[in-house]
Amino acid sequence: MTSVSPASHEADSLRDASASDPTAHGWMEGFPPPPDRTIGAADGSAWAFPRTRWAFCHMRELYPTANVPRGDAPVALLPRAERDDLDAVEFTTLDGRRMTWGQSLAANYTDGIVVLHRGVTVQERYFGALQPELAHTAMSVTKSFVGTLAAMLADRRVLDPQAAVTHYLPELGAGAYRSATLRQLMDMTVGVRYSEVYADPQADIWRYARAGGMQPRPAGYDGPQTLCDYLATLAQEGTHGEAFAYKTVNTEVLAWIIKRATGQRLATLTSDLLWSRLGAEHDAHYAVDSVGTESGGGGLNTTLRDLARFGEAMRQDGWFNGQQIIPERVVAGIKGGADRGRFERAGYALLPGWSYRDMWWVTHNAHGAYTARGIHGQAIWIDPKAEMVIARYASHPQAANSPHLDPTSLPAYEALGRHLLRNA
Repeated sequence: MTSVSPASHEADSLRDASASDPTAHGWMEGFPPPPDRTIGAADGSAWAFPRTRWAFCHMRELYPTANVPRGDAPVALLPRAERDDLDAVEFTTLDGRRMTWGQSLAANYTDGIVVLHRGVTVQERYFGALQPELAHTAMSVTKSFVGTLAAMLADRRVLDPQAAVTHYLPELGAGAYRSATLRQLMDMTVGVRYSEVYADPQADIWRYARAGGMQPRPAGYDGPQTLCDYLATLAQEGTHGEAFAYKTVNTEVLAWIIKRATGQRLATLTSDLLWSRLGAEHDAHYAVDSVGTESGGGGLNTTLRDLARFGEAMRQDGWFNGQQIIPERVVAGIKGGADRGRFERAGYALLPGWSYRDMWWVTHNAHGAYTARGIHGQAIWIDPKAEMVIARYASHPQAANSPHLDPTSLPAYEALGRHLLRNA
């Protein structure tokens, strides 16, 4: 899933992680659960905070999905040597507050955190409803999986980044993508009329979500019935290639191209090229629309350790579980980033000097860190210099990372990387 309803009134009375802990509220307990403790998809309650703190860990029970098999290979074990010095690591938030790593977990409504250092688990914790065996929605971290798959297919010459989008999808020739290239799509520099302001109930993100079945449809709804139907309605706005503009529909178009070019479902490709090779502990799954089309913009759900395994493969330049899963040159291209000037035009005040490449956010900081990001706090943070990977699932009441989570999360990640580098 990639979106949520505007925060309910309950968010105002449950401002901290402890007060909104789903285990304390008894969501979905009982046979059946009482009406005031029930969470569902049809009435939109699954997207209303604080119910999201349960729903994000149980999406498969609420929405149709496509399975991403882990295969039958042995699990790639992550060595464990948990440390007791991480919670006390101090940093200053971007808005000037002193905070510790341990405090930051609650501040960002963390559902689960795994920290790997040199491939060893040095911290693993679960909060609220999340458990090691439960898949949590990855939200827009999904985009980085889709972008990586596209880059891998380009490396195999299955895809041509310089080709027109309409070379693969001629049915989009009359809309927003008629003169865009695949590279512009992969780096989110397509000019498309589409708004992704989660706090605005009239934003296009909600039309997209209703088309994909992620949000309830009002009585008399006569809009697009599927994700592909919705993508065909989009119009161009601005000039392609001039500026970065983060828009989920671009990743949905990219996922469509991947499927068209290979003749395979996104779930199958994810399993064949990534998931079955990582030695994952559990199957993953994608949310699908009414005709079974996987949401590439935000529909992936995984367990936390498996998310960390993917991050560790990226940290090791694509090498993991005794094999080169992702070509080294693909990872190098992602880490190198893209044009920072185009990114700057998007106006992310808290992300100075960043860029966006193949659906990954690239910091260009002193440690060369790059990250997969999803609303409500989903993240993979890869710090090559500190040899650190952080995988986090969360259920923050506010959707956008910036400005709601970044002031705490970004300096916390960097402080932990510096600490591990100094205290290896």
